[in-house]
Amino acid sequence: MNVELVINSTPNEVVIGLLNDKRLIELHKEKNNIRFSVGDIYLGKVKKVMTGLNAAFVDVGYEKDAFLHYLDLGPQANSLFKYVDAVRSGKQNVSNLMYFKNEGNINKDGKINEAVKPGQYVLVQVAKEPISSKGPRITTEISIAGRYIVLIPFSDKVSVSSKIRSSEEKTRLKALIQSIKPKNFGVIVRTVAEGKSVSDIEGDVADLVSKWDECFKALQTSEPPFRLLGEVDRTNAILRDFLNASFNAIHVNSERVYDDLKTYIRTISPDKVDILKHYTGKVPIFDNFGIDRQIKSLFGKTVFMKSGAYLVVEHTEALHVFDVNSGNRAKSDKSQEENALEVNLEAAVEVARQLRLRDMGGIIVIDFIDLHNPENRKLLFDKLKEEMKSDRARHNILPPSKFGLIQITRQRLRPEVNVEVLESCPSCNGTGKVQPSILFVEQIENALRFIIKEQAAKDITLCVHPYIEGYLKQGGLFRSKQWKWYFEYKQWIKVIKSDSYSFMEYHFLNKDLDEIVI
Repeated sequence: MNVELVINSTPNEVVIGLLNDKRLIELHKEKNNIRFSVGDIYLGKVKKVMTGLNAAFVDVGYEKDAFLHYLDLGPQANSLFKYVDAVRSGKQNVSNLMYFKNEGNINKDGKINEAVKPGQYVLVQVAKEPISSKGPRITTEISIAGRYIVLIPFSDKVSVSSKIRSSEEKTRLKALIQSIKPKNFGVIVRTVAEGKSVSDIEGDVADLVSKWDECFKALQTSEPPFRLLGEVDRTNAILRDFLNASFNAIHVNSERVYDDLKTYIRTISPDKVDILKHYTGKVPIFDNFGIDRQIKSLFGKTVFMKSGAYLVVEHTEALHVFDVNSGNRAKSDKSQEENALEVNLEAAVEVARQLRLRDMGGIIVIDFIDLHNPENRKLLFDKLKEEMKSDRARHNILPPSKFGLIQITRQRLRPEVNVEVLESCPSCNGTGKVQPSILFVEQIENALRFIIKEQAAKDITLCVHPYIEGYLKQGGLFRSKQWKWYFEYKQWIKVIKSDSYSFMEYHFLNKDLDEIVI
């Protein structure tokens, strides 16, 4: 299995593609100015207490107040509230909890107005990013994730990932954690800790304790709303969560991101530094690895599979629906049941891939082709469960209903990845107004003249549709548009093509391949 991470960094966002044997299985987009990521810890202020919802709305600095349900308070909420008050008043002058006396757990069936009051300062963590018109969902059950463990303040419980099968290894890890963890801190041991040495895990514990110390120092003087501790960015979080022996390469097109990742990988897994590659090719990185082409084919309403069968994907406010169609795939030498089973098994693989790729959450309904044999229905159900095992989001799959539908609930933490795959009209650029194509090259030349004369730009690269690239280079030595620009501006303008561009789309790039804003 060949697992690669391809990172396309631009001034506005970072796009991360995860490839498994050259097939795109996950796509993550993160704006460079993003806030309210899952895991961020904030000092907030309770604005409203809604007893009818058994929840409170908390100001954490987002345009919509964050939602805090009573069930998201966590059993140690009283201890956390006491700690915040003690730190703010100066009674708690150290970050560690060695001498801190925990309060009793809150009542599971209690009411929100018994726990928090309007105007109260609370320490909260983002559990779900803002989605659509909703603010972030938050919790007071604080946890700080590291490479090998998750640290939980105000708890003494130690648990080990259920994915670690060896009972001897579980016992070893529990004993190790009990001997090194600070008092009044609980620990969850992650799957990647299996087989790791004492020094590796001890270093992770020390790193997480230092992050808690950062929170403490910021909590002493900050006023809400204020972010006390930010989760690592999406790229580092992906590496932290599942960088393992299966990774073969990490390609990144930005020197700055490359340096950041190199430092981070040296910290979490020094033996993996060599798999990090700085991509310096002239072709855009996603074009080079075939990711743009896959995005165009995988994010539409209709998704075709190798056999000729296809999925139709529909989204509603309440749920997502996959409809499986056999298309032109039919083998005359096989029965209808056998053909239906083969299509459904192939569709199960693609549905699992689509859920990860689009990061779809909530209720998902899959309408497979009808199967009459109970054994075949069980085979399909088992296949779908097997394919979903690699999905890191929590999910639950129900057996086929009497109508042949399979229902899935999948954890929704972030907004769904939605990529617009429709091409803009090459003549009107989507405006509905036709632009004379004879003026298009003149438009490019005017823009080029401006960035050279007014912005004094050097080492310019022009990225265009393949047809336009051919036109600008036609005529050969000394006769093409490209040579004309060389004689006029006394510098060579590189012209490269991008298959993902619409016919009349173009961008000027600087020497770092960042877009030149005109």
